[in-house]
Amino acid sequence: VALAAPGGGPGPCPLPLLLLFLPGLAAGPAGMLQPRDTPSRERRELGGLWSFRADLSPGRDAGFSQRWYRRPLRQTGPVIDMPVPASFNDITQDPSLENYIGWVWYEKEVLLPLRWLQGDPAPRVVLRFGSAHYYSIVWVNGVQVVEHEGGHLPFEADISSVVRGSPGALCRITVALNNTLTPHTLPPGSIQFMSDKSRYPKNYFVQNIRFDFFNYAGIHRPVVLYTTPAAYIDDITVTTTSSDSVATVQYQVSVVGSTANSLSLSLCDQEGKVVATGDGPAGELRVLNPNLWWPYLMHENPGYLYSLEVKMQAQVGGVLLEDVYTLPVGIRTVHVTSTQFLINGKPFYFHGVNKHEDADIRGKGLDWPLIVKDFNLLRWLGANSFRTSHYPYAEEIMDLCDAYGIVVIDESPGVGIKLPESFGNKSLQHHLAVMEELVRRDKNRPSVVMWSVANEPASELPPAAHYFKTVIAHTKALDPSRPVTFVTDANYALDHGAPYVDVICVNSYFSWYHDPGHLEVIPLQLTAQFENWYKTYQKPIIQSEYGADSVPGLHSDPPLMFSEEYQQALLREYHAVFDKKRKEYVIGELIWNFADFMTNQGTTRVLGNKKGIFTRQRQPKAAAFVLRDRYWKIANESSCLPPVITSHSLFL
Repeated sequence: VALAAPGGGPGPCPLPLLLLFLPGLAAGPAGMLQPRDTPSRERRELGGLWSFRADLSPGRDAGFSQRWYRRPLRQTGPVIDMPVPASFNDITQDPSLENYIGWVWYEKEVLLPLRWLQGDPAPRVVLRFGSAHYYSIVWVNGVQVVEHEGGHLPFEADISSVVRGSPGALCRITVALNNTLTPHTLPPGSIQFMSDKSRYPKNYFVQNIRFDFFNYAGIHRPVVLYTTPAAYIDDITVTTTSSDSVATVQYQVSVVGSTANSLSLSLCDQEGKVVATGDGPAGELRVLNPNLWWPYLMHENPGYLYSLEVKMQAQVGGVLLEDVYTLPVGIRTVHVTSTQFLINGKPFYFHGVNKHEDADIRGKGLDWPLIVKDFNLLRWLGANSFRTSHYPYAEEIMDLCDAYGIVVIDESPGVGIKLPESFGNKSLQHHLAVMEELVRRDKNRPSVVMWSVANEPASELPPAAHYFKTVIAHTKALDPSRPVTFVTDANYALDHGAPYVDVICVNSYFSWYHDPGHLEVIPLQLTAQFENWYKTYQKPIIQSEYGADSVPGLHSDPPLMFSEEYQQALLREYHAVFDKKRKEYVIGELIWNFADFMTNQGTTRVLGNKKGIFTRQRQPKAAAFVLRDRYWKIANESSCLPPVITSHSLFL
């Protein structure tokens, strides 16, 4: 990135302009259930074209000093159309927008149904963002309603009083969005000013990042308006246990707006049959002969989901209100031993991938055709799992994981935590808040079997001990039902965070970043890696990343780096060691990466990272077939499914 520095002059970045933290409302209430249409709730997606303007003023602060939120954005100066959801970086032909750092402004004008504004009591109207990267401030009809830090989790605001106090039914939504990363954001970054005037223009700066994917920015996930009654179901928490022929669904329900007159629950199977009922804000539902939630390729009916209908009735101002919310529920258990990862009491081996939310043109914007294509490729591949590297993925993706039985290691945006200052209390407090948001969002998902709090931090630094002990303990307190890990590339003898994880997740790139081109070192080095980690910690191990870049269509025999043959050969060397160690304590392997993805420009990156087994356009490289043969073989060995189901035939 190369842009005029805000505030002028080299020196410390003037954050009040570049990353402007304004006093405002907190982002969202305690519950924030995923919006759904129910008999008592309506939702309206606001996708499509929004008005857009980048603040190109020297200080990036014109939008605030001129109060662009007070009037339609088109009246403040030139605007362009911008699709939502999408990253803004690749939409235009403007190179300055491709690499823009600072504040951009979005606006959408919508008309609300009158029924949303009328009644006594009138319904509650909520504005919700699936995610926007990185720091957001939102106004409705010129009134600030919410601000939120973080680019990968939802936030919302109750805008009822604002829209009912405005003339007509017009709702003008204005968003100021800043993609600047600092040492205390998650992920972290830093602004570097170039003070040598003989080499750089005045006020020249760059955004430095310590992670290997492009820092796409924009409104990346759906924006939704939805309604609830004035008294409503705010949150539902579900945990499940099972033994023999009985399962228990423990629940807690919170209500806001009034004390509920009645609160009833019904659990229905996929045929609509009620299998258990309950009442009250907390309790247990007992299910006889339950259909358990099983991972893909571990059962002939993976991803089985029940429907939990929660119904509340409450008196508000002498009027009886009813709210209904339906939550998908999968009944499954997770347990970790010193050598195994158990799902429903049976050993589970992760044979999966790491991914990115990344594609041509739309960047990190949610795209349904791409999502469905990716899941079809995962199932074709025989993959039973993935890690949300390196940030929480969209709720729409997580919904399909629940439904298809794809197991998820749910990772926070804690990538690139390398500088000592990123281990301080300011960073720590934000990291704790992010884990609260992530657990709040995904706590009820059966597909999520483990939390990952970070990827490849500088965990060899002494402050990492207190930092990760605190983050992991906090995550376990939020959700005692799941194991917690972080992904390390540190030396086993120097890692200060590893003592606190439940599962060791280790990344290594032997014969790529280390001893490049020397495939013959992999057996010795990978074997030593596993043995050293296990001897030290006596915990199961996942190879959470491994791989090699390959340029599609580049061939070499004997295999040379960047050829498709080298990628194949490297995978086979790793697999030979995996096959020995998965008989002992290695419980998984996740290839880096599912598909090629965009990165910052650099001398080692030719239009992005090429470690995908699929191209960025989702076409298979030769390595995809190596991995497919392996994953289906593993599935056949460990599954009790009929051979016709676990064959290489595609049954989608």
